[in-house]
Amino acid sequence: MLKEETEELKAKESKQAPESGTGAKIDPATALPPPDENLAESEAMGETPAGGQTEIEQLKAERDQLLDRLARVQAEFENARKRAEREKAEFRDHAAGSVVEQFLPVLDNFELALKAAGSEQQLRSGVSLIVKQMEEVLEKMQVRAIPAVGEPFDPRVHEALGTVERDDVPDQHVAEEIRRGYKIRERLLRPALVRVAHNSKQVNE
Repeated sequence: MLKEETEELKAKESKQAPESGTGAKIDPATALPPPDENLAESEAMGETPAGGQTEIEQLKAERDQLLDRLARVQAEFENARKRAEREKAEFRDHAAGSVVEQFLPVLDNFELALKAAGSEQQLRSGVSLIVKQMEEVLEKMQVRAIPAVGEPFDPRVHEALGTVERDDVPDQHVAEEIRRGYKIRERLLRPALVRVAHNSKQVNE
């Protein structure tokens, strides 16, 4: 009698188990919520949700701002370059004008000397005064002549055109100056063209 009641109780529990959910198997296809048909249709047509559309618009706005800023920077750079070139040209013209202005009186004196009807000695004397005037202008500009005759030959400031036999000049010293050289401050403008002495007597000794 007890055995029959126990089997009957087990049979009732096995019938009630699926309803209570204990030990029941769930079908994945029925467990997930049904897909959103509108969302699937939007994705198939290449459309983006509202949130994605807003992000794209923000990126486009930032891109436009960067392009505008880049264009303004390029314009400012071009204006600065043109301004620098203009200022450089104005400075060069001003410097050249200052130099030319100092030599205009020298040119005037040369023209007066050419128009003069004096003797050869008077003309020579007038030209000497003009040369002296020009040297004074160069000195104001800190332009100095390079010492040559009697100085030791220095390839940094002298350019040798050859050698000459001289007993009255030390060996490897400048014997003749063909063209004067000049410096402005410490910068060489042009070397002096010279001939260098070869003193065979001094060499043999």
